[in-house]
Amino acid sequence: MRESRTGKFIVIEGIDGSGKTTISRLLLEALKKCGFDTVLTKEPTGRKYGRELMERIKSEDITPKEELELFIKDRKDHVEYFLFPNLQEGRTIICDRYYLSNCAYQGAKGISPVRICEMNEKFPIPDLVLFLYLDPELSLSRKKRLLPHFENRNFLKKVNKIYIEILTEFRYVRIDASQPLEEVFLESKRNVLSILNERETERHCP
Repeated sequence: MRESRTGKFIVIEGIDGSGKTTISRLLLEALKKCGFDTVLTKEPTGRKYGRELMERIKSEDITPKEELELFIKDRKDHVEYFLFPNLQEGRTIICDRYYLSNCAYQGAKGISPVRICEMNEKFPIPDLVLFLYLDPELSLSRKKRLLPHFENRNFLKKVNKIYIEILTEFRYVRIDASQPLEEVFLESKRNVLSILNERETERHCP
């Protein structure tokens, strides 16, 4: 879904501990300073279905199929109340996780990643995906307290493998998230600005 929108949609993806949330916030601040009308969001959201999803994940009272269904309900709501209106208004959206996370995480639990991606094709397509690649060993050393079924090294290896496979269907940049935070941020910022400057006169951003 790209029609009827003038804004840019930037998605930050990667396994737990890769720095998605930090990079998303730094990009928001940097782009605003550069004069871009920018907003930040995340998935799952803090709304009805997002809250139910996180509560059930924490209680471990959910199957992979139910998890996926709630993610999609939450995303439909997210698109209707936030994503599409902001894209129509010409804003740049930075999103901390999107449906690629479903393809990778629920795919690693046994649901077909291709099928998951097909189920999400009706939603807005990112203009750019920043994939913060991190080795599972480093991920687990950074995140001391992860949700139970996200802690397994082999599981995270599967997640990374699926990410790499599905990213070929998107415009994406792979960034080494084991680098110092400042390097990850500068590389992320440089790639985002290259997308934003495609539609207007290039801005000087320190």
